[in-house]
Amino acid sequence: MSVIAVLSVNMVTAIMLLSVFFLSGALDDCPQRSKLFITAPKKMEALSGSCLQIPCNFSAKPEQDFNSSRETFGMWIKTDYRFGLNPNNVIFNSSKTVNTYPMNITGNLSQKNCTTLFSSLIKSYTDTYYFRIETKPFRATAECDRLQITVKDSPPSPRIEIPGDLKEKQSVTIICSAFTPCPHSPPKLTWNLQQDSHNQIEENTDGTFTTKIQESITLSDQHDGYNITCSVRYPVNEGKDNKTAEERKTLSVSYAPKDTSVSISPSGLVSAGSWVNLTCSSRAKPSVSRFTWFKNSKDGPMIVSEGPFYSFNVTDGGVYYCVATNDLGNETSSICLNIKEPPNGSLQWGPVLGGIIGIIMLVCLVVCVCILVRWRRVKSTDSTQQQNQSPTGEELTVAESARKTKEEVENIHYGEIDFSKRRPEPSSDSVQDSGQQQETLYAQVKVSEPANSLTHTADGPENLYAQVKKT
Repeated sequence: MSVIAVLSVNMVTAIMLLSVFFLSGALDDCPQRSKLFITAPKKMEALSGSCLQIPCNFSAKPEQDFNSSRETFGMWIKTDYRFGLNPNNVIFNSSKTVNTYPMNITGNLSQKNCTTLFSSLIKSYTDTYYFRIETKPFRATAECDRLQITVKDSPPSPRIEIPGDLKEKQSVTIICSAFTPCPHSPPKLTWNLQQDSHNQIEENTDGTFTTKIQESITLSDQHDGYNITCSVRYPVNEGKDNKTAEERKTLSVSYAPKDTSVSISPSGLVSAGSWVNLTCSSRAKPSVSRFTWFKNSKDGPMIVSEGPFYSFNVTDGGVYYCVATNDLGNETSSICLNIKEPPNGSLQWGPVLGGIIGIIMLVCLVVCVCILVRWRRVKSTDSTQQQNQSPTGEELTVAESARKTKEEVENIHYGEIDFSKRRPEPSSDSVQDSGQQQETLYAQVKVSEPANSLTHTADGPENLYAQVKKT
């Protein structure tokens, strides 16, 4: 038994290989030996319970053998185009009213249109199909043009089309589409981009159909990470039921820095001489490539550091700001650094020094004013004295005499003083008698000359001597 089984398996394998070989050879030789060709998709998918429209056009070779004026019939054969060996492979013949499969040629065969509607599909209809034309005297099968039909129980997911390289401020059109095997019973598309979107059915280049919805939006940073959900609903069993599918996609939008902010540690007021840490944060896509720190000065903005962190020793307050930059742009955030005032009990050197300097300047000002006033007063007095003491020729003579007298009076002078009481003036004889009897006394007299006594000494030095008689 085992030997027979092995032989049977080998024979089956050999037959299959030969079949494949000859079939492949026949297919390779199709352009030379086939008389009928169809234009149709090579593969099609369908949903069980729904229908499938097969776009089809044919051409005969040679053309003169096909007479379009004659009655023409179309046939569909499954599995093997050699239906003579197995007549049951003919599942549809337009010349018959009853057929094995629910098919109907909707195209006009006289115009070489073999479009066919395949209804009420079930999964067992999955197979390979061939098309055949019969008209007197032309009969031929499109041996080279196989059609693979696959029937599935679950519908395929819709397809969301998003343009690549999305950037903020860019206007784009997003499309959600679903294949439409049966345009007579199209699917219904919905999504979260817009309610009640208009469904459009478009014919593809190969004759199949697609249902789509689309929406044009202007992108912003808010769209980054946004999930688009598109759903499709297929009616089946003549509209009694529905089969649904869904597709999700996430938008990836590039944008310039947003929500840039600066924080300070420690927070609040800071004391001069203390260290502070500034931190700059921002969200961007792509990420921030550079953080630049500026400080406002009297000469304008001045770069003080780079990087997300900036630590420094506080010397004065002011406005600091951070600029976050990436390939798409930049954004700025600022912070005002306030210096803490010293406590009331502490010594405030600024006001003290200011007061001292003010007092010194005031004293200097007063001294200068006093000196100026005194100088003007002295100058005025000297001018007056010069006017009052302007000498004449006579006064110069008196002055010269006074100078000489001053030199003489500094010496010691002697004189006689008469201490006798005042009596009636005697006669000349008695005077002479008494002159012999008088006693002479000597005294030292020092004469001091007052400053304004020039006129009193004008009589000469002889007036400085006197003879005093004592009785």
